[in-house]
Amino acid sequence: MNRVVEMERKVTKFGNSLGITMTDALKQIGLDQGDIVSIDVDKSTQEIIIRKSTKASLPNGISEDFMDSLAEVIREYDQTLHGLKDR
Repeated sequence: MNRVVEMERKVTKFGNSLGITMTDALKQIGLDQGDIVSIDVDKSTQEIIIRKSTKASLPNGISEDFMDSLAEVIREYDQTLHGLKDR
């Protein structure tokens, strides 16, 4: 059962930055100190969405350009690749 837990926090100054403490919320989604997160901001709904990052580090010798090209080929030939998988 997915239950949304609402919390209120006060925006606080941390050095030259603004922030909020939300240790309990982060622990609920399995985040700990040092974990990498991705942050999406939706200005229209005034929501900030924080997720544990699923980005993998590229091995040495593999460039981002190669990965972009590979993703483009996969998108272009998606149906063909699915057809090959089912053979």
